[in-house]
Amino acid sequence: MRVLVTGGAGYIGSILVPRLLERGHQVRVVDRMFWGLPHYEGEAGVELVNADVRRLPEGVFDGIDAVDHLAGFSNDPTAEFSPEANWQMNAVATDTIAELCRAAGVRRLVFGSSCSLYDGADDSEEVLDESSPLAPRGAYATSKHYSEQALLRHAGPDFEPVILRQATVFGLSPRMRFDLVVNAFVKDALVRQRLVLHGGGRMWRPLISVEDLADAHIACLEAPAELVAGETFNAVGSNYQVRQLAELVAAALVKLGKPVALEDGPLPKIVRNYRCSGEKLRGRLNLTLPTTPAMAVARLVEDFGRDPAESLGHPKYYNIAWMELLERARPAFQAMQNIFEPVE
Repeated sequence: MRVLVTGGAGYIGSILVPRLLERGHQVRVVDRMFWGLPHYEGEAGVELVNADVRRLPEGVFDGIDAVDHLAGFSNDPTAEFSPEANWQMNAVATDTIAELCRAAGVRRLVFGSSCSLYDGADDSEEVLDESSPLAPRGAYATSKHYSEQALLRHAGPDFEPVILRQATVFGLSPRMRFDLVVNAFVKDALVRQRLVLHGGGRMWRPLISVEDLADAHIACLEAPAELVAGETFNAVGSNYQVRQLAELVAAALVKLGKPVALEDGPLPKIVRNYRCSGEKLRGRLNLTLPTTPAMAVARLVEDFGRDPAESLGHPKYYNIAWMELLERARPAFQAMQNIFEPVE
């Protein structure tokens, strides 16, 4: 199968693309390469297209059998950084990609949505499944909600969207992020030897490892139509309270002789507190999603535990910090470009 992966050089895509190649698929990656060329660049079976999903080059869907759509703004801070760009990339572009898929005869599209669509439910006593009411808040969740609706409007005999409402992702990736709760706790524990738990850390979070999520995407790409076409799945491995995650990280550091203090902090302005069930996805596609936060924490500590503290604060590990850095640098790049443009 020839698969087009949007956002294939990102945190999830950097795991997904090599696994697709290992399974014998050919992959065309569409990505703006904000963080540089991906580690798999040059491998057999992969083609890189440096492009923005808002302005896709002509012919990019030619010869494609399926699309895995990951590109877009990735969380609340990046969405609020530029709400209009977020809407164009996360909502309008998804609608356009569905239209282009249908025009090119691409039947299967797997979409990386978000469990943040349940965010306003604010009822930790109920475990939310795909039939639970949606309550998106903020630019990010609203754009993902629109995208889901747009994809389902396009669904039909010639187009099979599959929606994965992704839990908060964690774990090691070649395009690493430290702005996700488990990964952020590991970084803070290594750098500051303390973790601040807002509101005591009693809030619940649905979680999934980046490796298990990549496997879920592949399963949805490969599954028979009768199992997934037009379906929505929560991609959730487990649910944890924030305090439980902090305790896991602290325990991992104690084993290395590096005690970590847990400190209570004030509640944030917006309190997110919800749990989600991933049973439909696991049962329908026979997935186990076995990677626990404790397993990922051990790997993260092993990989980054010897790094200098200042290296873990590099903007490349934080989506919003990297976007702000690129935005500040843009005038300089434009000036350089003008130097080399011919004078008319």
